[in-house]
Amino acid sequence: MEVWHQWSIFRSLLTILQWWCFNVTVIIMNKWIFQKLDFKFPLSVSCVHFICSSMGAYIVIKVLKLKPLIVVDPEDRWKRIFPMSFVFCINIVLGNISLRYIPVSFMQTIKSFTPATTVVLQWLVWRKYFDWRIWASLVPIVGGILLTSITELSFNVFGFCAALFGCLATSTKTILAESLLHGYKFDSINTVYYMAPFATMILGVPAFLLEGHGILDWFEAHPSPWSALIIIFSSGVLAFCLNFSIFYVIHSTTAVTFNVAGNLKVAVAVLVSWMIFQNPISPMNAVGCGITLVGCTFYGYVSHMLSQQQPGTPRTPRTPRNKMELIPLVNDKLEGKI
Repeated sequence: MEVWHQWSIFRSLLTILQWWCFNVTVIIMNKWIFQKLDFKFPLSVSCVHFICSSMGAYIVIKVLKLKPLIVVDPEDRWKRIFPMSFVFCINIVLGNISLRYIPVSFMQTIKSFTPATTVVLQWLVWRKYFDWRIWASLVPIVGGILLTSITELSFNVFGFCAALFGCLATSTKTILAESLLHGYKFDSINTVYYMAPFATMILGVPAFLLEGHGILDWFEAHPSPWSALIIIFSSGVLAFCLNFSIFYVIHSTTAVTFNVAGNLKVAVAVLVSWMIFQNPISPMNAVGCGITLVGCTFYGYVSHMLSQQQPGTPRTPRTPRNKMELIPLVNDKLEGKI
């Protein structure tokens, strides 16, 4: 029994580590594509990710049969899946746009604002009750974001707004999932299987019209465009692997472990990006990032404790664990980029 317990802990650590590796690698590769390869076309990068994710999900479910397909009625695909895919698409595009204009450290810190936007949206739009401890746990998150924004040495208004609206898109997707996907217990792979093709269809035409000419110019001017394209498509493959890794992390860890690991993942991404890109970080900026991550961890702990209350006790609304998988990334610590 003890051996089995040790193996379970070891397996959980392995799944968390491979999740961290995929997530940090995808974020760094995306930043590298925008900054080092000078491929400043976030719509096209997102579209490549959607195409790779669509193909990957099809192979996993239909060819390798590693995951059973969750059957969705054709009518529900347009009434339920398509609206979710639209918000899902906006979320990923905004994340990539923000990566083009602001450092990874700042972008990841802003994305940690998602718990606050989710609670506020549910309270304003759905009039859901939230325990005072939930509101209190949001104070360090908001305070940390404000401190980080004020002291950010590479601040860019456009990138900041893209990341902030990305938080709103993530929150909207989480909230919509509770109503639009009621009755369907999706995992991360089935989510990608249904949403990524819709997202490709939504984004394909705008990417072609807005960025097609610029890509042709880039292809002619870049000294080694084919090598760069391999890196771009590799980031799409790794983005799908990230979604696959999320499935195993959720099923191998508890909700509390998942929350803590998600916040530590942000710290790892910030550290690795600073080592690679050497973006300037002031001491107060680092403090603001730390306060935000501590606040996110505290928020996750409070949410979990309130969810364990006895029946009859007023409970804070929360997303069931199987619906947490709807967020590929993200983040809201599943802010991994597809």
